[in-house]
Formats: sequence, C-alpha cells, structure tokens
Amino acid sequence: MADEQKPNRMNDETDFSRQIGAQATRKLKAQGRATKAIWFGLGMSGLIGWSVTVPALLGVALGVWVDRRFPSQYSWTLMLMLLGLIIGCANAWHWIDSQDKEMHEDSNE
Repeated sequence: MADEQKPNRMNDETDFSRQIGAQATRKLKAQGRATKAIWFGLGMSGLIGWSVTVPALLGVALGVWVDRRFPSQYSWTLMLMLLGLIIGCANAWHWIDSQDKEMHEDSNE
C-alpha cells in the first residue's frame, strides 16, 4: 500500500516542480523588462497624446482656412476639429489595442 502512494507523490512533485520552474522563468523575464516597461509606458503615453493632438490641430488648421476662404453660418473649424479628434482617438485606440494583443501574445509564450 505504501508502494502505491509513492509513484503518485513523485508525479505530483514533478508537476509541482514544473509549475514552480515556469513561474520562476516568468518572474525573471518580468524583472528584466521592468526598466524597459517604465520608459516604454512613458513613450507610449506621449505617442498616444500626439496621435490625438495632431489630427485635431490639422482639423483646426483646415477649418480656419475653409472659414476664411468660404464664409458660412456654420463653423468649419469646430466641425473639422471634432472630426480630427474622433480620428485621433480612433487611431490611439487602435494603437493601444494592437500593443495589448502583442503583450498578451508575448506572455503566452
């Protein structure tokens, strides 16, 4: 009866050892990427800010030009600024989504 329990315990220990080894490997990878992650995060926030700001400013510039060139009762500046803002937000969302998918693919490997 003692012999029957011994093989199961050995299998449990090897499974447990594999799980601990996998966790240790993930932890070492995460520690190696810690400083890179901070700078990457700061760079990402700047990139996201500019990806929203630039289309909005381009919309404003184009709207001012249209308003001066073709006066009307509607403000093309506001409409094109809003359009630029929407395009910028969609661009930022797409960028963040692709980075999130890439990070999850890396963590699964």
